Order: sequence, then structure tokens, then C-alpha cells
Amino acid sequence: MNRWLAASIVFIEAMAVLVLEILSVRLLAPYVGLTLETTTSIIGAVLLGIAVGAGVGGWLADRVPSPQMIVVLFESGGILALLTVPIVRVLGPTAIEHGTTGALWVTFPALVPVAAVLSAISPTVAKWRLTYRHNNSGTIVGGLSGWATAGALIGTFGTGFVIVPLMSVSMAMIYVGVALILTGSLLAVYFELTDKFVVAGLVVAVGLACGVSIVTPSPCQAETTYHCVNVTAISGGGRYLFLDREANSYVNLNNPTDLGTFHYSRWIAGVIENYDPGRPIDMLVVGGGAFTFPRWLQATRPDSRSTTLEVDQKLITFDREHLGLHTNVNLRAIGGDARLTIRKQLTGSIDVVVGDAFSGLTVPWQLMTTQWAAEVKRVLVSGGFYAINMIDGKPLSLLRSELATLRTSFSRVELITKSSSSNGAPSGGNAIILASNTTLPISAQGSLVGEAVRYNQLATSRIEADPKVLTDDYAPVEQLQTR
Repeated sequence: MNRWLAASIVFIEAMAVLVLEILSVRLLAPYVGLTLETTTSIIGAVLLGIAVGAGVGGWLADRVPSPQMIVVLFESGGILALLTVPIVRVLGPTAIEHGTTGALWVTFPALVPVAAVLSAISPTVAKWRLTYRHNNSGTIVGGLSGWATAGALIGTFGTGFVIVPLMSVSMAMIYVGVALILTGSLLAVYFELTDKFVVAGLVVAVGLACGVSIVTPSPCQAETTYHCVNVTAISGGGRYLFLDREANSYVNLNNPTDLGTFHYSRWIAGVIENYDPGRPIDMLVVGGGAFTFPRWLQATRPDSRSTTLEVDQKLITFDREHLGLHTNVNLRAIGGDARLTIRKQLTGSIDVVVGDAFSGLTVPWQLMTTQWAAEVKRVLVSGGFYAINMIDGKPLSLLRSELATLRTSFSRVELITKSSSSNGAPSGGNAIILASNTTLPISAQGSLVGEAVRYNQLATSRIEADPKVLTDDYAPVEQLQTR
């Protein structure tokens, strides 16, 4: 085999494996979320497939003629790639029932077979090359490994920077599968292995696989860079925004002051209402969602200014097109990771910072560390405060850690959440942590909605109970959180 042909074959094979791996992160997000467990499961499934493919492929390469095997592997891998979307969409809804192992339930059937079949190509090519160039075995094996790694790199960067921004994940999967099958067919012609019955069978297989992928309903109204987005409309102009099947936020297109049934939104709004009443304020919101708080502020305190930091630029576009978002000089939206975009905010320029960013049910870890808290403190005016919305269940390990983490930058840390009727301790669910270096503008207990309880400075210090302080070097938020 020509060395450049051999290099091209392993390059394409490795590139396809990495493209499928990265696309799967987005494909699975609507069902199991964008969590560390999801990413770990996908990487583990692909690595298992690579290991199986390398072992079995090497064994078969010693027993099956290489040209035929390479063609079959490419075409089989293409068909399996086309079936990835329907496999995920059939198994995805059941993954929710399996908790943290739900990602494994979906990733292994969807990714192990296709990764194994494609990874069997490299040892087959190596066997063929070594048959005629056995005196240069090190050069051949090393060269093929290098080209495979190059293909993996191109697949990685190409998916993240080109493919995902250009098209939907399901369509990208179809293109990958068809490209693999076409590669196998072209190699069959090159190796003079064409047979009209084989070609006809492949055409039927491709048609069926594409058809199944296309007709399998997508769970998304729209796909952004990070999310599967859906909107549910209710009477009176209300809209619920769902990101990856989680109810993310609510907005009323006819009445922005209506905060709906999310108690945490009303808790935060109640605190803001008591902050320097009657004058415009500057607010920084971390996490856009449906832009509930910026619209509410614009309606309740005219001439106030809000800036929203939203990592998903396409979500901002979606809100403009489907949720009536109108940005202007007093309601700004900035796309990009908040850890980077907050650096552009002037020191001491913000009255209120609202943290409402989520990946699934978890606040992104980089927005829960001491370094992040210090940055929030930097942008706040001397009398300003920070309100972060988060979710945790008993034993509240993540909540306790975040309380202690914020206390490294703020002298006053309090909490609003629901309590257990038996002992008055937090019961879990949504919790609003308030942090400031002055007295917090919390309303009277009786005005808090949804059976909320205010835990003052002394109470929160007791709740902490030997917590783990979160830093950029140590922030296992998904492991600490009880869902």
C-alpha cells in the first residue's frame, strides 16, 4: 500500500472518531445534561471502543485480506455513525431514570460499537504496510500513529470551531456517516473490489440509516452552541424556557414584572426591591436564560442599567427571535464565558450582581470558587451585594461549601431557602446566597414567598459545618451536589 494512502486512511478514521466523540456531548445533553459524568462517560465509551477495535482489529488483520477488511470497516463504521442519533434518542429518555449512571446507559451502546469498528482500521493498515516493509516497522508504526493523532486533532478543533457552529448535531452525524461510507466505496473502487450487489446493499443500508436518523424526532426546538432549547407558552404571554430539558427560566412577554412560579426569582427580586429604593441601579446578571431579571429591572426601575453575561451567544439570538428580547444601552447582553467577560467590568461599578448560570442543575464550577468571588467583589460598589441562585439537596455539601467560599471575600453572608418543618434546617432545592460587606437589604420574613426562610449571618455560619472551600484548583461541585 502506498504510504500516503495509508496515512490518509488512518487520518480519516481517527478524525471521524473524535468528531463523533465531541458531537456526542451535545447529542446527549438534552437527556443527561452537560455534566462531568456525561463527559467522562463519553470519553470512557470511546476509549473502550478504541481498545476493543485495536485488539480485535489486529487479530482480524492477521486472518482477513486487508483491502476487503478496510472497505468493510469504513462502510460498517459509517452505518453505525448514522445510527448513533436514533440510538441516543431512543435510549435518552430512559437515561433519566438511572441517575448519575444514566450517561453510561446511553453512551456505551451508541459509541462503543462505532469507535471499535473505526479503530480496527489502523492495525489493518499497519499489517498491510508491514507485510511489504517489515524492515522499517518502527518508522511505519510511528508514522501511522502520528497521522492518526493529526486526524484526531483536526477532528477535535474542526468540530468545536467549525462543525457545531455551522449545523445541527444530528445533521453533522449524518454527514460523518455518509462521508465514511463514501470513503469505503472509493477505496473499494481503488482496490478493484466493486460488486453491484454489494453497492446496492450499501445504498439500501445508507438510505435506511439516514431515514431513521431524519425521522427520529429531535427533542429540541432549536440547538444552540451549548443547549437543546425548547419554549412552552402559557396563557397571558408567559413563556417557560427549557435548556436541555431543565426548566431554566420564565418570562412574561406582556408583563415583565410577572416572575411566574419560580420562587427563587421572587426571592431575589424582593431583595433588590429593598436595595436603595426609588433610584436607578446598575445590575450585572451572570447567565441569560430568558433574561428575566434584566427585563424585570427595566420595567420596575426605569433608567436602571443591566449587563448580562451569557456564555451561549446563540441563546441570546434565540431570545431575540423567539422571546421578544430587545437589547439597548440600558439592557446589554455580552456573549462569552463570565470568567472572562467580567474582567471588562469596571471596578466598583455595579450595585447588584445576580448569579443565575446553570449547566443542567449545577452552577458551572468556575463560577463558584474563591477567585470568582474575589472578582465579583471587585466590580461591586462598596454597598453592593451578590445574590447567587444554586440547587442542592441534603446533606447540602455544595451549599455549605459555597457559603464558606463566599465568606473568603465577603464579611456578611446570608441565605434564603426553604426549611424543614421539623428542625428549621434548610430542606434542599433552590437556595439564594446573599453576600456583601455591608448590611444586606433582606425584606421582613413575612414577605418572603414560597415558605422561604431567611438564615442570617450566625445561622449560615452554623450551617457550614466544616465545609470544603472551593478554589480554581479544587472545585468538585458536581460531586458535592446532592440532586
